[in-house]
Amino acid sequence: MSTIKKYKPTSPGRRNSSVINYKEVITTSTPEKSLTVPLNKSAGRNNTGSITVRHKGGGAKRKYRIIDFKRDKDGIPGKVATIEYDPNRTAFIALIHYADGEKRYILATKDMQVGNEVMSGENAPIKSGNNLPLELMPEGTKVHNIELKPGKGGELIRAAGTSAQVLGKDETERYVIVRLASGEMRKILASNRATIGEVSNTAHSLVRWGKAGRNRHKGIRPTVRGSVMNPNDHPHGGGEGKSPIGRPAPLTPWGKKALGVKTRKKNKQSNKYIVR
Repeated sequence: MSTIKKYKPTSPGRRNSSVINYKEVITTSTPEKSLTVPLNKSAGRNNTGSITVRHKGGGAKRKYRIIDFKRDKDGIPGKVATIEYDPNRTAFIALIHYADGEKRYILATKDMQVGNEVMSGENAPIKSGNNLPLELMPEGTKVHNIELKPGKGGELIRAAGTSAQVLGKDETERYVIVRLASGEMRKILASNRATIGEVSNTAHSLVRWGKAGRNRHKGIRPTVRGSVMNPNDHPHGGGEGKSPIGRPAPLTPWGKKALGVKTRKKNKQSNKYIVR
């Protein structure tokens, strides 16, 4: 399990910052070359060059690690060879060497260590890091990397330190009710797969970034408050001194309501699967 490391306050940035103590967890600093591909930056722009996502740009160069979210290598045991850092996600990843010689990356679980054995498929034992259908898991099991569509691969619960809990089958026995990390209780097809255990790097949410530069390394550009802009740039802008919003509700730069507004569509197809 990762712990937080603090340095002596040798500068204002160091005084307020902390880092994950990677030496306790990471076992190698170089990724498996056959499982990495180039990753080009878009700086938040679409195919016409317009900015569609603000506050993105710059950042350190990265290579993308191909992660096996499907876990479809059934019945073949694999051993954890290394636990590695992945710049593209908050969780750590584990390199698995399978008995038939294939190598794959998977999301590392909280208690995963080098030498552990992992397996996927209906015959896999109920053990952290193993992947099997939700219907075969006992009530109360903590899971992550949950599929929403059969065979598509895990889409839910992939961030550092997160987990969902299996609450049991519904009355039709076609669905399993799962409590997600947000507290939402939701029906998921019983044949869909999930991986047992909690995602690694539980201390990630406790890191204090300390200085703006560390966000720039991540590719995050500054966010300017609307209240300090001119009225032609933002609905909150203008006025003498520190002015209030002066509107019935806070607005986005494009005049739509912000903060506390429900954005989910009322007739969304997946509403029927949400229990609470």
